[in-house]
Amino acid sequence: MVGLAGLLGALLAGVGGLLVPALIARIPEPDASPPGEPGEPGEPAKETYAAIAATPGLGARAAVVSAVAGGLLGAWVGWQAPLVGLVPLVPVCVALAVVDWRTRLLPRLVVLPATGALLVLVVADALVLGEPSDLVRPLLGLVVARSLFWGLWWMHSAGMGFGDVRLAALLGLALGWLGWAELLVGLYAGFVLFAVPGLALAVVRRDRGMLRKARPYGPFLVGGALAGVLIGPLLLPGLASG
Repeated sequence: MVGLAGLLGALLAGVGGLLVPALIARIPEPDASPPGEPGEPGEPAKETYAAIAATPGLGARAAVVSAVAGGLLGAWVGWQAPLVGLVPLVPVCVALAVVDWRTRLLPRLVVLPATGALLVLVVADALVLGEPSDLVRPLLGLVVARSLFWGLWWMHSAGMGFGDVRLAALLGLALGWLGWAELLVGLYAGFVLFAVPGLALAVVRRDRGMLRKARPYGPFLVGGALAGVLIGPLLLPGLASG
């Protein structure tokens, strides 16, 4: 049965991945900088969402990545209620990772509706299939993740955008729905995945400036969340949900 859940997760998420270019194309372009405020000196112009959506092969690559992630989620989570919300979330996160990687922006018009839809499913699961107390963990996950990243953004806004704060809240809600182990490992893994490549490049190139180079955090946050689902219960078995 778990294998069937994995296959279904891969199929549904893969189909959703094919729609990633269409989702990106529908994102409204951000307002241009006001006259006299061209942005950071030497910073290249941001790619338009339409240009990103038109990237050759984007849909196929997004479908493969989404299918793999959806299959892993299905196999690990099994036939539990969170699977209903997590599988559709996969291609959305893939789209956000692509956009952030190309533009260093995480559009709130994608993140906030996804958060609202997932919150509705979490509440329905707690009230219909479980107990109202089941809302505590996912809501705490949302609040803790958002508060943590809001603090990081407040202390160092040059290195982290507020879109990361919104995405952290969404992923904190999803991970908290699954369990404490998934939440704690998923949030920490994002930091590790973000830091290790930059540190490795700095060592290989013997250039400390690599550590100060601005990089999008969203893709690593998404990858860390998936790692939390897969290895969280293994690393913190005492916090794994039943």
